[in-house]
Amino acid sequence: MPKMIFVNLPVADVDRSVAFYEAIGATRDERFCQAGSAAMLMFSDTISLMVLSHARFSDFTSKRIIDARTDCEVLICLSEDSRDAVDQTLAKAVAAGARPDPAPAQDLGFMYGRSFQDPDGHSIELTWMDLDAAMAAMAGGDEPVDA
Repeated sequence: MPKMIFVNLPVADVDRSVAFYEAIGATRDERFCQAGSAAMLMFSDTISLMVLSHARFSDFTSKRIIDARTDCEVLICLSEDSRDAVDQTLAKAVAAGARPDPAPAQDLGFMYGRSFQDPDGHSIELTWMDLDAAMAAMAGGDEPVDA
C-alpha cells in the first residue's frame, strides 16, 4: 500500500468548503462525512483533504485555531499534469470563490506555479514541473527550487 497524506483543515462552513473543493476536482468520500462537522475529499488515491468544523477540529488539538486569512501555518501544494492544468484549476477555484494569486505566479520554464486562497483563507499552491528539465537545471549549478 502506498503512503498516503491526509490534510485536516478547520473551516467555518463544512458544506461551503465541500462545494468549493468539489468545484476544483475533489470527490467526496461519504464513508467519512458527518453532516455539518466533517467531510473527506479525495484528490487522488493517496491525497485526502478532511474539512472539519472548528468544533470538530478542536477535538483533535488543544491549540488555538488560527484565522487563515491573517496567519499561516501551512502551505499546501497540489501537482498538476501541465501548465494549462495549473491555469484551469486556478480558474475553477476563482469561479468557486477563491482569491487568486496571493503570491506572485512562478514561471521558471521547467516549473510553473500559481496559487489561491480558499474561502477560509487557506493557501493552496498549484504546480507543474518537468522533472528532467528541473534536474538538468539544478545540475548546472542553479539553486534548488521549492515546490
